[in-house]
Amino acid sequence: MPNPIYDRLFAPLIDMSSSLFLAPVDEAAISGTEFLAMVHRAAGALRARGVRAGDRVAVQVAKTPEALAVYGATAAVGAIFLPLNTAYTAAEVDYFVGDAAPALLLVDPARADSLVPIAAAHGAKLSTLGADGRGSFRDLCDAQTDVFAVEHRDDDDLVALLYTSGTTVRSKGAMLTHANLLSNAEALAREWRFTSHDVLLHALPIFHTHGLFVATNVALLSGASMLFLSGFDLDAILRSLPRATVLMGVPTFYTRLLEAPRFDRVLCERMRLFVSGSAPLLAETHVAFEARTGHRILERYGMTETNMNTTNPYDGERRAGTVGLPLPGVEVIVADPDTGAPLSAGETGVVEVRGPNVFKGYWRMPEKTREDFRDNGFFITGDLGCFSDDGYLTLVGRQKDLIITGGFNVYPKEVELLLDEQPGVLESAVIGVPHPDFGEAVVAVLVAQPGATLDLVAIDAVLREQLARYKQPKTLEIVPELPRNSMGKVQKNLLRQWFREGFKVDATENP
Repeated sequence: MPNPIYDRLFAPLIDMSSSLFLAPVDEAAISGTEFLAMVHRAAGALRARGVRAGDRVAVQVAKTPEALAVYGATAAVGAIFLPLNTAYTAAEVDYFVGDAAPALLLVDPARADSLVPIAAAHGAKLSTLGADGRGSFRDLCDAQTDVFAVEHRDDDDLVALLYTSGTTVRSKGAMLTHANLLSNAEALAREWRFTSHDVLLHALPIFHTHGLFVATNVALLSGASMLFLSGFDLDAILRSLPRATVLMGVPTFYTRLLEAPRFDRVLCERMRLFVSGSAPLLAETHVAFEARTGHRILERYGMTETNMNTTNPYDGERRAGTVGLPLPGVEVIVADPDTGAPLSAGETGVVEVRGPNVFKGYWRMPEKTREDFRDNGFFITGDLGCFSDDGYLTLVGRQKDLIITGGFNVYPKEVELLLDEQPGVLESAVIGVPHPDFGEAVVAVLVAQPGATLDLVAIDAVLREQLARYKQPKTLEIVPELPRNSMGKVQKNLLRQWFREGFKVDATENP
């Protein structure tokens, strides 16, 4: 029976006796055939836990081959994969589990105690899988066979649910189908010339579109091997580069590499492609990288709801400051925000996308889905951009105040609500300001209640406890009042101007 994601990405591994996961230091290589057996055992374990077609499987575990096998297993069962950022606190996980109503919540054993009551409150079963491969789910996998009867799925059936941040307090679940993911993987594999001879240096997280649906799907589709690192570690990257042919990363990867004196042309001799995305790449990074390595970074543009929309060309000019040209089969226009009418080259408007890559809609949010789609099927991205005369797209900002830091989305309202609850805080505004490493840094601007003195150390401690690290402001600033327009709306554009250069950050911090 057909099951598009399983059939194209996982079933062909049965004939891959060579290594799918190449061995980093002190780890054994895993062949494609061995990994497929891992997928089948995980699928058997999901079914044993009562997961059926259409159910959601929420996963908040460390990046390992076993964790990736759960993605394939979820597709094989016909369920919907819901990856969760490993930095999310229990309070944050509670929202996603409550909204998505998964049949199973798979977590790290170290976090099980705090998440058991959350799973129980929302009717989800809970299993564990650790970074060392151990846990109750692994025990259940070991009791399964290497053969699994794959569930029938159609192109339009959901295979993944990814939550995307906006500027409102509610995070939205983007419903992605088999066809959405496959069409994009096929286009990227063609455009970026992926083959079975490639070795992808995979240091991205697999709870995010970039690491899961760009890097992993493209590698699986093309039969490439992966050097599967648990995360970005400069020494590990430098050791692995001579064995790799492709690196996909966020701008932070490339700024960190340029800071390493031993990163040079010799280390990159075997490399054929460096890809950057998830946040803007500064033009000076492009220039410095090419001078150091002889390689010009390929920048592309995508989002959770659409996967990838545009890419700079593999053969042709990779133009710094742009995100390239629309992918084949994907329509991208710059339109008048009010009417949706396409604008001419050089005019700035809202970027809109139509194509097989565009998601099905927002989970349990039909009104928001209707709001973000034109009647002609174009999805309104909320990004502002303009086209050059020869078709290159440049992004110039966002209609809303979404912050992208280190490749991760932060919606200001969530942070502001927490700040406003703190003793002595009258009101707050959270903004993103340019940062050479993370793309943007989160800055919190506070106004004190009359006569109050704000304890910034205590406020920062609360933020560190309640928010994932990448959401935590790099600095807390106090102002007498927030700037407002005649309608009383806070003018965040003015705040961004005020604090663009007015704060200090530790460049060694991780996002």
